[in-house]
Amino acid sequence: MGIDDQETKKSAKASTRFTDEERAAMKERIREQKAGASKADGEREVLAKIATMADPDRAMAERLHALIMASAPTLAPKTWYGMPAYAQDGQIVCFFQSAEKFKTRYATLGFSDKANLDDGTMWPVTFALKELTAAEEAKIAALVKKAVS
Repeated sequence: MGIDDQETKKSAKASTRFTDEERAAMKERIREQKAGASKADGEREVLAKIATMADPDRAMAERLHALIMASAPTLAPKTWYGMPAYAQDGQIVCFFQSAEKFKTRYATLGFSDKANLDDGTMWPVTFALKELTAAEEAKIAALVKKAVS
């Protein structure tokens, strides 16, 4: 077996480790890193990404975007692995992952390790979202405010 045959086998094996959606997200992340968008460009990209989502993800993402920007106006919207995300000092603090993107039964709101959510020795950083009610919106607003405090 030659070197080319071994590389082909490695490539074929590696391509089965990630789903098509995961590979697409990684490609989007590379593009995002090269782009280095300003805050205004970042918001345009986030809103464009949200516009491509199907309902109910789109409606939820639109509401989350407004809620996050109202709760923490210092956060800079940007895409992260092709998802709407919000950064402070260039570091992702929180992000929205649509259910459709990875074919899951619920969307998620996640927080990175840059979010100031520490509560003892264990705390949640990702939340399943099936619907946004006034109660969930209040919890999210409080979480976002705490995350950037």
